[in-house]
Amino acid sequence: MTGNISDCPADTLIINASQLLTLESEGKVSDNPLGIIRDGAVAVKEGIIIDTGESRVIMKKYPDCPEVIDADNSLVMPGFVDCHTHLVFAGNRSSEMEMRLQGADYLDILKSGGGILSTVKKTREASGEDLYLSGIKRLDRMAYNGTTTVEIKSGYGLNEETELKMLRVASRLGREHPLDVVTTYLGAHTFPEDMDRKEYIKWLSGVSLKLFKTEAEFFDIFCEDGAFSPEETKKLLVAAKKEGFKLKVHGGQFNDLGSPGIAAVLGAVSVDHLENISNADMDLMAGAGTVAVFLPGVPFFLQSDKYPDGKSFIKRGIPVALATDFNPGSCPSYSMQMMITLAVFNCGLSIPEALAAATINSAKAINREEEIGSLGQGKTADIIILDIESPEEIPYYFGTNLVRKTMKCGRVI
Repeated sequence: MTGNISDCPADTLIINASQLLTLESEGKVSDNPLGIIRDGAVAVKEGIIIDTGESRVIMKKYPDCPEVIDADNSLVMPGFVDCHTHLVFAGNRSSEMEMRLQGADYLDILKSGGGILSTVKKTREASGEDLYLSGIKRLDRMAYNGTTTVEIKSGYGLNEETELKMLRVASRLGREHPLDVVTTYLGAHTFPEDMDRKEYIKWLSGVSLKLFKTEAEFFDIFCEDGAFSPEETKKLLVAAKKEGFKLKVHGGQFNDLGSPGIAAVLGAVSVDHLENISNADMDLMAGAGTVAVFLPGVPFFLQSDKYPDGKSFIKRGIPVALATDFNPGSCPSYSMQMMITLAVFNCGLSIPEALAAATINSAKAINREEEIGSLGQGKTADIIILDIESPEEIPYYFGTNLVRKTMKCGRVI
């Protein structure tokens, strides 16, 4: 199939998918929630999806397309959207594994000066170039595992210089790596050792918001024992919203402190973790349309048997998303495929629900659902080809990278 691109309305076709998962039925009453097209095909023009359908129909409509990718009876679906990561940091915390195996929990390690604070020290010491180079490697690994869009938080600086350094590195990664990057300011990750608590709250709710509002789209906060209280969380969210940030919250990870309800009332886009949450707060999230982001790799890595209860959220109509929470201390995983497996096995999600959570709902958690997360006309052509024939095989072959090709904006990367 050859021809001049100017004579063809499509410049790339992906054909012969065993099943093409469009995810265009998500949120609708349907007996085909994944929008499956058997023997499916996608037509792309200048990085945008212009058509989907059966292969024979698409090939007939675009006979002179200059590039044809044969999926060879493999599964084709939207690229994964990883809507919660801490990808920019220095060092690692593999040494904490032994502490955990001896019975120390996450909050014990944090209170002893380990955890986040040990990463803060290393990240403050690292140059921006070092953070950038390690970030490139991490994004490469995520792309290799089928992720096409990544949210990246700051939060390992806890001071002006390093938080700014992290956000600028994240923005540079988004400009120079094929994957798209969404930035989040998480200065409210924990309290630094070198500043009084009240002074840090004052800085976070005032000067820092003005400094960073052009560097990040979202503001996030970790509400938990040993981190920020519900009162501090509400104060900082109100201030961040006033400065024009979109809101996110780390809530309900270890304790039910009421932060999901606070976040929902203030119009937060998402609340993330949610292992511990009241029915009242779930109702508030449902009423506000706040996305619930599950991070099942965290309880898995921390050897906890407490996971979010997906059925409780879904029955209320709350969109459920999945993310890796890639970070040095509680989930150093690049694989959204593994998160799908954990969500199916431990969070009560069906396979269609988990796949929607890793794509279109995760796009909702970063306000990108109109652009990515499904394979509909006008969406960005972020597409993955997996070396399987059906979606059920993703959790079945757990711990295996099944991705054969990752495409960003219609180009194989």
